[in-house]
Amino acid sequence: MLTCNCFKTKHTYTMRRIFILALAMLASASFTAAQTQKAAAKTSEPNDVQAAKADTKKQDWAQFYVFRKDNAIIAEKMKIAEKDKEQKAKCAKCEWKSRKVKAVLMGDSITELWWDLDSTFFRDNNFVGRGISGQTTSEMLVRFRRDVLDLNPQYVFIMAGTNDVAQNNGIISLENILGNLKSMVELAKAHNIKPILCSVPPAAGFIWRKDLAPAQDIIKLNKMIREYAAGEGIPYIDYHSLLADENGGFPKKYSKDGVHPIIAGYKVMEGLLLEEFKKIDK
Repeated sequence: MLTCNCFKTKHTYTMRRIFILALAMLASASFTAAQTQKAAAKTSEPNDVQAAKADTKKQDWAQFYVFRKDNAIIAEKMKIAEKDKEQKAKCAKCEWKSRKVKAVLMGDSITELWWDLDSTFFRDNNFVGRGISGQTTSEMLVRFRRDVLDLNPQYVFIMAGTNDVAQNNGIISLENILGNLKSMVELAKAHNIKPILCSVPPAAGFIWRKDLAPAQDIIKLNKMIREYAAGEGIPYIDYHSLLADENGGFPKKYSKDGVHPIIAGYKVMEGLLLEEFKKIDK
């Protein structure tokens, strides 16, 4: 008599499938748990600089912290070199000329990278760079007291507006951008600091806002800044006219990303700045 092992074989196959499936589920659960632990460890890692910066910016919207230490060093030097009262009485211009900081360049990433690429230009001319990447005129106005007024320079060069046009903090009208620039000018004048307005450099597009076409808005804003400066007798430095191509953008010989100058672009700006500054600084 023949014995059939069909049921046994089928039962064994089913049990084997259940066993393999259980192993797969267990492995999957272990992998998921491991990945979760890695992600949690990465998130809570104390040396995560970017996370720390992001958290700091949330608590310090205008980013006062960026130049806090540098400003304190300059303030200490100013205290040590107290101005001689007798000398000021004899010469009205002596107080002006004796200031330790010649000029502050106030701005965004274009000014920040300028320092990074050619800090010698700043040091040789006793200029201080106070540019912070991504900032709008609203943020600059908030930190203007700490990063400009407290340094008591003779002059302040103000170059701002690119990130406003890029809507970094939301939509803002050209009139309100100009209003922020006017407020910075008025603050400088009130503290016997000579303001110098600079045009917004050209840009036909933004790498972080590809949906925008900013060239014409920048041209309109620069026209408004130039007219305001002329009406108030404030020096105006027109970088845009020297740097822009026929489309109102940045040619590749001066910029790789169409927004930030490379060293060749900064050299053009430096030449114009010093040429105009010679006429002003008398």
